[in-house]
Amino acid sequence: MLKRAIQGVLIGLLAAGAAVALWQPGWLDAWENATWAWRAMYFAGSSPAADSIRLIFLDEKSLDWAMRENRLGWPWPRELYAPILSFCRRAGAKAVAFDVLYTEPSFWGVEDDAALGAAIAETPGFVGTCSLGEETGNTNVWPAHIRKPALKIGGIGGWLATADTRPIHHARALFPIPDVATNAALLANVQVPPDRDGIYRRAPVLDVFDGQVVPSLALALRLAAEPATPVSIEPGWFRVGKTAVPIDRSGRAILRYRGRPEVYRAVSAAAVIQSELRIQQADQAAPVLQPDFFKDCYVLFGCTALGLFDYKPTPVGGAYPGVVIHATMLDNLLWKEFLRDVPGWAALALAAGLAVLGGVLVRCSRAAWQSALAFVLLAPVPFLLGFAAYSRGFWLPVAMPGVALGLALVGGLVVDYATEGRQRRFIRGAFGQYLSSAVIEELVRHPERLKLGGQRRALTIYFSDIEGFTTISERMTPEDLTALLNDYLSAMTDIIQEEGGTVDKFEGDAIVAFWNAPLDVPDHALRAVRAALRCQAKLGELRLGFRVRAGRDLFMRIGLNTGHAVVGNMGSASRFDYTVLGDAANLASRLEGINKQFGTYILISEATKDALGGAFPAREVSRVAVVGRRDPVRVFEPMTQPDFDARERDLAVFADGLKLYYDGRFEDARTTFERIMETDRAAAAYFRQCRTLRADQPREWNGVWVMTQK
Repeated sequence: MLKRAIQGVLIGLLAAGAAVALWQPGWLDAWENATWAWRAMYFAGSSPAADSIRLIFLDEKSLDWAMRENRLGWPWPRELYAPILSFCRRAGAKAVAFDVLYTEPSFWGVEDDAALGAAIAETPGFVGTCSLGEETGNTNVWPAHIRKPALKIGGIGGWLATADTRPIHHARALFPIPDVATNAALLANVQVPPDRDGIYRRAPVLDVFDGQVVPSLALALRLAAEPATPVSIEPGWFRVGKTAVPIDRSGRAILRYRGRPEVYRAVSAAAVIQSELRIQQADQAAPVLQPDFFKDCYVLFGCTALGLFDYKPTPVGGAYPGVVIHATMLDNLLWKEFLRDVPGWAALALAAGLAVLGGVLVRCSRAAWQSALAFVLLAPVPFLLGFAAYSRGFWLPVAMPGVALGLALVGGLVVDYATEGRQRRFIRGAFGQYLSSAVIEELVRHPERLKLGGQRRALTIYFSDIEGFTTISERMTPEDLTALLNDYLSAMTDIIQEEGGTVDKFEGDAIVAFWNAPLDVPDHALRAVRAALRCQAKLGELRLGFRVRAGRDLFMRIGLNTGHAVVGNMGSASRFDYTVLGDAANLASRLEGINKQFGTYILISEATKDALGGAFPAREVSRVAVVGRRDPVRVFEPMTQPDFDARERDLAVFADGLKLYYDGRFEDARTTFERIMETDRAAAAYFRQCRTLRADQPREWNGVWVMTQK
């Protein structure tokens, strides 16, 4: 077992190494991202969205309203945005941001730009937008006429020098027109780069252009509402006031999506404009929105009309308005609920631990169901841990530990199949025909027992033979004889194996079996005798059918003996049999033959009877001296309790006759046996023997019946 456990550890470590090798170049990203989507969608509605975030959508309704009421197509005159800003000021919004890039002068003329600029100037906390990128943009330096964001970020210099900030350093930029740039409280970068597969899972909290730090739209809204909020950055963390935002080495934070875009309260731009115009004109009609709808709220304006193409794929939806991604980041800032990457060493330790556990469990499994159970129990573990980590605010990699575990489980099976699995298949194939399943499984667990050689053990040994089989075989065709033998041997073998016995061999119609090897069977004598009685009963059930096929009744003689013998693998190194040798086996064989002398069908030795402990009644049949043995042996005929009860009177007469026989009173014994000889074949045998002994009285008598043949 220790050897297999060590192999499992090595398999697990190799599997973990292979998984890391696949993980590092990003080959497992597709699987990881798919599992991330499952986690993000599952937990999307687990906590509410911030009610202080309100959205204004330039949607299809707004475009239709402008065309229907004012004959205005797209793009709108920029002065049309002034009522939106006016309504936000009137309501008392904390900060306002338009997710719109005003990089070109208005189609409607300079007065139109001036009107927008004036409205922005009157709106406290307005955040203007720029676009930082690598290839697109109209400048590679900060324009002199645009005020730089007055951000004081603690630790920014040291962090920029130590972190891998290449992704947030941008070579080119698109800035808004001066009317927007000079009147906005802050400028923010609205470009959020997606992950390599195009999905928006992370967002930078800040970017850098021409040496100047530019906040993200979400951060700019927070700072525009609370300009005095201290901001600092350090490896792994970005701090805004008391909010600590976990970031990776490139300054990006993992977004915790709340669900569908509808989780944030949103209104159409047309509704805001109509409400403001009715208030300004003192229209008796009630405004569409309550005047305090944006009170103490962060307001984000964005485009959701399909023709304006501002939809992004996210883990919780394939068509997500871009402005809602900024709202999600702001939401995470306000609720302090950004997600955090699990440290790389922890992910590696998890992968190695799961892989080693999987490898050890599979290598130490001794049955197919155990390996299958290991698969069933371990396969979900990486996913369950991933979900549990998400609930605690962590992104725990799932694909890499999952692949490591899968490789370890499969690797363990492959090694098992190539080594011990092949050995187990050999054992089951070689011994399945004559060993019980329990014995085979013991050999599978301890294959070292199959080494050439044997051990001395106390066994109960079984020999059986069909009475008159030679005559039967001469009357039958080989095909019919083979079929008959197969049916007979199968029925007997099933009973022997059910009783925990080991079938040693078949020799024609003869069966050799034993108990208490290779498995320990403490009650081996009891099981062997019970098997013998069951075999006789089974043959009785089959006798009528066998008579039709064989032309005569089939009877079986069985001899059982308990004693020490050598049991093990005997033969050559390449071909051997698991068999039994020794005097105890020879005696069992002799007892089977002695049945012929007494007309019995089961005989057991005194050692077997003593080992029964009274479990079955047995009558003493004789004291015999068998060929090859110097000391006589007492032999007994076991029977079931109902059979004993039915024959109790005859058995008592037999016992009386046997005592007289042992005492040498042959005439009295003959007379006693004569009373039951018609129904008891053993009594008939003694009747004949007493008649012979009375005619030729032995000089010395010890009551032993000497056998002259095997």
